[in-house]
Parts: sequence; structure tokens; C-alpha cells
Amino acid sequence: MAQASELTLVQRRTMGALILALHVAGAWGLLQISAVREMVSQAMPMFIDVVAVDAPPVPVPVPVPVAVPPPPSLQKPLPTSAPLPVIAAAPSPAPAAFTAPVEPTPPPVAAPVVMVAPAVVAAPPPPVAPPAPKMIPPSAVLFTEPPPVVYPRISRRSNESGRVMVRAYIDTTGVPRQVQVEKSSGFARLDEAALSAVQKSRLKPHTENGQPVEGWARIPIDFDLEK
Repeated sequence: MAQASELTLVQRRTMGALILALHVAGAWGLLQISAVREMVSQAMPMFIDVVAVDAPPVPVPVPVPVAVPPPPSLQKPLPTSAPLPVIAAAPSPAPAAFTAPVEPTPPPVAAPVVMVAPAVVAAPPPPVAPPAPKMIPPSAVLFTEPPPVVYPRISRRSNESGRVMVRAYIDTTGVPRQVQVEKSSGFARLDEAALSAVQKSRLKPHTENGQPVEGWARIPIDFDLEK
């Protein structure tokens, strides 16, 4: 009987130690939670004295061993041989092509019409009229070669006679440059004969202040049947 009592006491102590280890492990596991740690740090400290009291031997059933889970740091990692499942995400739809709106082209702005007043062109001054040619007085009409007057035969036969007043422009050398009939005799053949005679004559140049000048001269040509 004594041997049986000793075995029972050993078993009781073993069970107490096991229960204490379970409590310690449970407390350690709870302390891994941040909320529990904060509550424990705020709680009042408690001191417990465990006094072993000898009690009369009580038959205790044989305890069943309880599997204690290892702490998180002691858990075995998953075998690396098994590949982890890969979850492929569904492809996102391609974004629609963005086309920038085409701004309408503004209509061309017409250039302002600038009214330009027409330039007033001054009329050119009228040309200065050359001085009127001088009239050579009859007393200054002096021939160096008198007009060679030829009486037309037909005019003689026809009894044509008269005076032709010839107007002649005499240059500074005394040469008639232009001849014209100023007063007709009434007969064309006599007028033509007078113009031809004055055209062949030569005059002394008319001078003014010692300088020869040009001018018009009146030269009469007479056709007389009695001469």
C-alpha cells in the first residue's frame, strides 16, 4: 500500500506541473496578442503564493496526455516541394482609343479694306509758247538774189495777170525756209510761179542789236502782161 501511495503522489505532482505548464503556455500565447498585452500592462500586479498542502491521498484517475500546440515560431513551414497555386487575374479590357476633338477651323478674317484716296496729280503746266516770230518790216526786206519770176506761157496766152502776196519765213542766213500764199492772184498757175520764185531768192539777214534774227517777211510778186 505504501508503494501505491508514493506512485499516486508522484502522479499528482506531475499533473500539477503539467497543468502549470499549460497555463504558462496559454498565458504566453495570450501575450502575443497586442490587445491582451495592453490590458495586462494596465492591470494591477498580482502576487500569488502557491503553498503545497499535504492532503490525504485521493485516488486520481490516470491523466490523459494532452497535445500542446507549439508556439507560432515553432510551427513547421510548409514543404517547398508543393508549388503554391497561382491565381491569374482576369485581363483588364484595353482602354478605348482617345481621339482629341477636332476644333473647327475659324473662317478667314477678311483684311480691312483701306480706302486710299487717289493721288491728285497736278496737271503739268502748259508748255511755254515760243515767242511769236518777228515780222520783218518791208523796208528791211533786202534781196541779195532777187526772186527769178517766170511768167507762165499758158497764163500769158490766157491773159492771166495779177499780184501774189507771198509770206516767207527767213532764217538768220537770209534763206526762205517756208513760203505760203498770203493773198492769191486768183489764178493757181500764177500763185505757184510766185512761190517758186520766192523759194529761190536770197535775202540779207535781218539784224536787231547787231544780231541776226529770224522772222516773217511779206514779198509781193506781180504778173503784168505789158511787161
